[in-house]
Amino acid sequence: MTTTHAPAPPIGKAAVGALGALAVSTGALESVVTPTLPLLQRELDMSPAEGALLSIVLLVTGALITPIAGTLGDRYGGKRVVVRLMAVVCAGGLVSALAPNLPVLLLGQVLQGAMVGALPLSFILVRAHLPAGESKVAIGVVSGLFVGGAMAGTLAAGPVAEGLSRHWMFALPTFAVIGATVLVHRLMPHDPPRRTDGAGIDWPGLVLLSGTLVTLMLVLGLGADLVAQPLVLLGLVVLLAAFGAGWVAVERRAASPMVDLRMLTRPAVGKSCLLTFLICVGTSAATYLVPQLFAVPADTYGFGASATAIGFFLLPGALAASMAGPISGIGVRRLGSRAVVTAGVLLMAVGLLGLAAAHTEIWHLVVGKALVALANGLCVTAMVTRTATSVGLGDTGIATGLVLVTRVIGFAVGVQVTGAILTAGTPSGSEIPAESAFVAGFVLAAAVTALSLLVVRTMSKGVKE
Repeated sequence: MTTTHAPAPPIGKAAVGALGALAVSTGALESVVTPTLPLLQRELDMSPAEGALLSIVLLVTGALITPIAGTLGDRYGGKRVVVRLMAVVCAGGLVSALAPNLPVLLLGQVLQGAMVGALPLSFILVRAHLPAGESKVAIGVVSGLFVGGAMAGTLAAGPVAEGLSRHWMFALPTFAVIGATVLVHRLMPHDPPRRTDGAGIDWPGLVLLSGTLVTLMLVLGLGADLVAQPLVLLGLVVLLAAFGAGWVAVERRAASPMVDLRMLTRPAVGKSCLLTFLICVGTSAATYLVPQLFAVPADTYGFGASATAIGFFLLPGALAASMAGPISGIGVRRLGSRAVVTAGVLLMAVGLLGLAAAHTEIWHLVVGKALVALANGLCVTAMVTRTATSVGLGDTGIATGLVLVTRVIGFAVGVQVTGAILTAGTPSGSEIPAESAFVAGFVLAAAVTALSLLVVRTMSKGVKE
């Protein structure tokens, strides 16, 4: 049963500013690993596969937290849940800052993954406290500030890590998150719960999906090292199959499933999820391999770039990604989703093949990474838009949530596979992967991306306005 509550009290610019400060600080904290991953691998003696795991664990835990955060926000109010989630994020940031080794750093990143669920709740808070017109503006401002914070984190992480230490690159944005959380707690009024129907959280589904994702990451990340131990590898594969089958069975029978798999039987949703998975596998190759290639010593085939330089080189890609959303929205309205996705897939394939063929100059990598980032933004935005408009209003959150969870899984699989390729391509006694391993990673990603064109051909053109 759903109870009608009095409308939430209106808020002023100060409260919106507090949410904006939270978006900036979380965006910065989320983005510090990518440009400094080669540095972290050196300092913590990580293999490329372990580095790949570090780069995705935050997103994987975020994909698990987000649907739970939405349910709790409906039940207890968005502000209360946001503040508690950010307490977890702050704890994770401090654990990451103090981490002496990889296992502790992974724990910190797992805790930081709670921030992925906090941003959608910020949008819910804005909508609860502001009229429709003002809320759209406020959501745009908060979204833009999150992207701006991510860019700032990308640029600042390297100088902080090299000038102070890797510990401070986590600590400084964490202090900013703590301050912003205090502001949100003081300035944002409480919003009433929106649901009192007693709908529970799908804990069995959460546990089984967590087990599925963790086991999948282990299989992909350790597969090359476990070839000499076939029984261990076989055991992991069997465990993965058991977790996956159990999760599907539970979700099909749950009254309030974490992920409504029945939605995948709808052609528009199923195709969108498949496309998103394939596209994000391709995107992840550039996201992971390009910083690694920048860091390869200059006396071999790389550039010996520092963490500071890597952050600067990645900035054009971040700018391209920030522009992709608006461009995709305009393209979908004028040309339809299929045209936008086709253009994005072709652009990504060209970028990945270009990186495989030409990576001897810094600008080769900068341009290739920017093309892939732009293409990914075009495709994913078009997929979310297409999915949202192909289902009923009451199913929008479930359907788009499926696409976003698929995005994280595709990215995680792609990063782990490319990390395993680099690990397998590293000669015995050396810490530098063979150049052919990078080429193989880019070519494989381009092939997976090109395969998605077979799915695109079966799509309807999509709604044009």
